Amino acid sequence: MSLRFIRLLIAVILIMAVDQTVFSQETNAKANKADIVIDSLKRSGVIMNGSINRPAIVLSKSQSVKFLQQRLQSQYWNDIHSPFRRAIGQIVFEAVHPQYDSTEAYLKSFPYDSILISWDKFYIWEPLKLKIASGATSLNVPSDTVVVADTNALEILSDSLSLIRLEKLLHPDDVLTDIGVKDTSIMVVLDTLKQVKSENPAFPFKSYNYPFQGDSIQVAINSLIKYIDERDSTVVNFTGAGGIVTPFLLNSRTDRVERFWLKNDFSDSVTVWIGNYSRDTIGLYLESGVSFRRPVKQENYSEAKMNIQALDNSKLLNSKRIYVKPQYWKYRSEASLIFSQTALTNWVKGGENSLSSALDVTGYADYSNKLLKVSSNNFVRLKVGFLKSGDNPVRKNLDLFETNSKLNHKAFGKFDFSAIMLFKTQVAPGYNYNTTPATLVSKFLNPAVITLGFGLDFKPDKVTSINVSPLSYKGTFVTDTIDIDQTKYGIPHGKKSINEPGASFMITNEYKKIKNVVITNRLQLFTNYIHNPQNVDIDWEMIVTMRLNWFTDVRFNSHLIFDDDTKTLVLDKDKKPVLRPDGTQMKTARAQFKEMLGFSVVFRF
Repeated sequence: MSLRFIRLLIAVILIMAVDQTVFSQETNAKANKADIVIDSLKRSGVIMNGSINRPAIVLSKSQSVKFLQQRLQSQYWNDIHSPFRRAIGQIVFEAVHPQYDSTEAYLKSFPYDSILISWDKFYIWEPLKLKIASGATSLNVPSDTVVVADTNALEILSDSLSLIRLEKLLHPDDVLTDIGVKDTSIMVVLDTLKQVKSENPAFPFKSYNYPFQGDSIQVAINSLIKYIDERDSTVVNFTGAGGIVTPFLLNSRTDRVERFWLKNDFSDSVTVWIGNYSRDTIGLYLESGVSFRRPVKQENYSEAKMNIQALDNSKLLNSKRIYVKPQYWKYRSEASLIFSQTALTNWVKGGENSLSSALDVTGYADYSNKLLKVSSNNFVRLKVGFLKSGDNPVRKNLDLFETNSKLNHKAFGKFDFSAIMLFKTQVAPGYNYNTTPATLVSKFLNPAVITLGFGLDFKPDKVTSINVSPLSYKGTFVTDTIDIDQTKYGIPHGKKSINEPGASFMITNEYKKIKNVVITNRLQLFTNYIHNPQNVDIDWEMIVTMRLNWFTDVRFNSHLIFDDDTKTLVLDKDKKPVLRPDGTQMKTARAQFKEMLGFSVVFRF
């Protein structure tokens, strides 16, 4: 049975009870049953046709902050970017943080009528027709000691919220005298709404869930404005002849005073105390026990002479001009050491002991001459890593020596004329351990790759550089063709080098949007104008560094290389070389990929 049906049933029962009479304790007592019924409906909340007195709303600073923070949640707003929502957020922020700004002016001038919703909008109303007696009712109650002793009878009769207690007082033999009946319509509350929206187009919230919420918002804002206005303070600095600055906080929340020394040019001083009566008044108080006395006028003056010595101003001409030598070069270095170790004893799941280390050292030298509009960025890098796995001897698993130089001259806007030089090789001998015995495949300067280019350099910001060099040269050199197979690096038989004219494209970027995380990307592309220009050489290295403290990082390094001239053997399912019809082994270009992840000890100097 719904609440609406129960309330209508109660109203009908009370209307039917109006036609009956009861006897009172006193024979001359008169009461109006219609007033009793209407009063009962009002007390139960069924009838709400009277004006509701607005309760006084008093909120402290902490209550106002908590209330407004709850209203700032996005589910209450039609537009989370509403200026009223931003202003409320600003005043809450200023209330819990020092200082205060001009948000007060906006909140004081805000039309709060636009956020008010009348209390009657939160109820569903429906008219109800009643037959109400228009005359007086004479209630004659026979002498009954029980009823007479019950002094709460009239209170029970006027309190018609309890229908059972009212029926007990009604007697079937009651007689109505001078009663007239008329039809009356009253508004009855059928139900209460959980959410109410405003028809005002300037209403910033999605809805309200209880009455007088707009009034509470206005009172909370005014409470915080008053609190911040009283708390707001200004720092006033007092400076004396000695150059000593004494800061003084001026507001209305403290009776603090500061001691200040007044000095003259003879270093004679007197003490004063500085205080404030209110937030815009400064008080100066003389030190206790200090008095001023005017000296007695001298009648007689003794003869006095002053010796004046002339200064030779020409000596100032001997001063030399001070030249400030500009600093064109800036140097910095960075070294990281990665070390990992695995030890197994009676490990039934398998595995082997391993020990690995990697050293990455980079030195930077940057040149900038704004007068000549010339700049240069240079770095030298050495990466060396070794691995000891199981019973195998120590092996090299990382080896790179590279230099990168770029010379720029200002062109226009964010573009510079640019010349680049890239050089890459390795330091220690490198072996292919898949053959028995291991085969030497590289050593110092074998191979060595150099790239030269001329073009434009575009710098959209301080951490990004896009270099395009349509006039470029790439050379690959293997001088020791006896021990090393130069064909692995695209050099034909009988030659020790390969020269490629073409275009190069290079992008460098440092991404620092995440705290303590730096992502460095270096992408180098090269295409040969003469031989297969569609096959672009790719060299992409990415370093992700997450700083743990001032000397330890978590570092992830990935290196991807694709060179169309670097060929490797094609193997079948049995890991055997695939032969061409002429009996030679088939080779093809493949992507080369290397990655490292580990904790590193970093040295920056």
